[in-house]
Amino acid sequence: MSGTHDGGTDRDGPGDGFDDSLLEEELRQAAGILDPVPAELDRLAVEAFALRDLDAGLAELTFDSLVDALPIRGETDPARMLTFRAGEVSLDVEVSAEGLFGQVMPPQPARIEVLSGLRPARSLTADEMGRFTGETPPSGPFALRLRAGGEVVVTEWLRA
Repeated sequence: MSGTHDGGTDRDGPGDGFDDSLLEEELRQAAGILDPVPAELDRLAVEAFALRDLDAGLAELTFDSLVDALPIRGETDPARMLTFRAGEVSLDVEVSAEGLFGQVMPPQPARIEVLSGLRPARSLTADEMGRFTGETPPSGPFALRLRAGGEVVVTEWLRA
């Protein structure tokens, strides 16, 4: 039985003359005019998609000096010490006003990308001893992506 029910159209099959793709396109255009996606949200969604790395392992935060260390008397702006572990690889990082310093263990050359959501990733290079330095400290939420020996590891996001 083809026809309308309660003011709507009954779609029985391909012979009913109804084009789903045309309706979908018209609805997209109407939504774009009546309720457009804010440009900032659209940009953030594209950047979040670009930051995905489906093959990456997640490095677990095993030490954070803000939580796990005792404060030092008289120290007004201490460096933040972080340790991440993913399998046999660990990443020791010091975040201070002077920048970002760290070492990959076991020592090996690596590329470390500092991900910070709104800004393009900054790339740091670890030498043969696994040491790396970045002159600009991260600000706001950040994560690190480590590429070493064919392995990709991403840390959880932290606030600087």
